Amino acid sequence: MNINNLKIWTLTDGSQGMISQTKGLAFELSEDITEIKTEIRFPWSKIQPGLLPVFNWIFKNKIPNSIPDIVISCGRKSIYLSRFLKKKYNKIINIHIQNPKISSKNFSYLIVPNHDNLKGKNIINSIGALHSFKKNKNSIKKFNINNQKLVSCIIGGENNHYLFTIEEAMGLCNKIKKLKEKNNTFKFLIITSRRTSDEIKNLIKSELNSTADLWLGYGENPYEYSLYNSSFFIITSDSTSMISEASISGMPVYIYQLPFKRKSIRFERFHDEFRSLNITRDLPSTNILEKWSYNKLEESKRIAGIIKERILEGINES
Repeated sequence: MNINNLKIWTLTDGSQGMISQTKGLAFELSEDITEIKTEIRFPWSKIQPGLLPVFNWIFKNKIPNSIPDIVISCGRKSIYLSRFLKKKYNKIINIHIQNPKISSKNFSYLIVPNHDNLKGKNIINSIGALHSFKKNKNSIKKFNINNQKLVSCIIGGENNHYLFTIEEAMGLCNKIKKLKEKNNTFKFLIITSRRTSDEIKNLIKSELNSTADLWLGYGENPYEYSLYNSSFFIITSDSTSMISEASISGMPVYIYQLPFKRKSIRFERFHDEFRSLNITRDLPSTNILEKWSYNKLEESKRIAGIIKERILEGINES
């Protein structure tokens, strides 16, 4: 295996969050990347990996004939293809991002966030979620938001653990209005996500249309622009990925805490960790935006370095 010329396959179900995680790690290891969207047949598509045997015919997607050096998977469906490829080509390195909910022995390495509290010999722990954003980025599409004092409010949605009712959304809208009144030289940008309900998007449009620039899911998404050009972030507490991605900026990240639907120790660990690293603070009752600094997180780069070291150790020992 040539450490400087690795052939990598990334395996996901096609969702952008998983693609960002696999690409983030892959491009820190090599430029020879093949993206594969994993599609599997019923009942494998519905059942937790590890309960059914894996055969080549359960995959609906085409699998390239070449042999990769490394496969990097993320998401439940991709586990099936990762295990199949490892069984077929036992010399490849298979890496899975996130807790696979099956034995770590099925993988060469697992990349699992600290807040999952999963340890093991082949487990590498990350701070928050991996992603494909870089600390320094030169070629970013320019939007008509040219203002050095940009506050980006990134809004998620209800999930298994957090409630995001119309009342919570109204509270956030009122807070943004008050912040704008107190900080009228700042420009506010509101960015919704795929999980933001249409009801909440409609409320945001009616309440904040004259207060902020809005992106409600239509047209060119200014999300990446916001990561590299914002002075402050306000992010709802439901998304570990959006908070992790904002930490590449080194800029203050305020968290708008949503009420728990059911208490999650994982989310509590995540928020405790990011507060302890001085990356985040809860959005205060005052309307003052306080500046602070922290070390920018580059977890994809850091973990890729660990993997390279372990690959070299294995080559030297063989």
